[in-house]
Amino acid sequence: MEPEQAKRLGTYLREARQAKGLSARQLGDLTDINDATIVRFENGSFTAPAPDKLARIAEALDLPIADVFALAEYASPSELPNFTPYLRTKYRDLPDDAVEQIEKYVARLAKKHGVTLEGPAPGEDESP
Repeated sequence: MEPEQAKRLGTYLREARQAKGLSARQLGDLTDINDATIVRFENGSFTAPAPDKLARIAEALDLPIADVFALAEYASPSELPNFTPYLRTKYRDLPDDAVEQIEKYVARLAKKHGVTLEGPAPGEDESP
């Protein structure tokens, strides 16, 4: 993962932690990860973060692991990522304002057609 992408992942994790009202120390306690390591994740210091730690952080923050792994460029074969992490990972050279415009357009289009962008419910995308 490139340094800029590591920073994007870190920002995503920090914003999710803050939205839950947790300090880095509290998240560290929940995940059994040193709070200094949590801060380094959030600062984008790791270009190859440990998948098990990312998974524990995602679980503690109620984040889809597929989204977190997509931002880290790790495979998550059992689940597809939501649109935003996919877009930011696949087209990382796009400027942030272009990505935001695309996200807004897709959200409007999905709403128009009654589609939720949260992803399928368990089993919803599987063949009978």
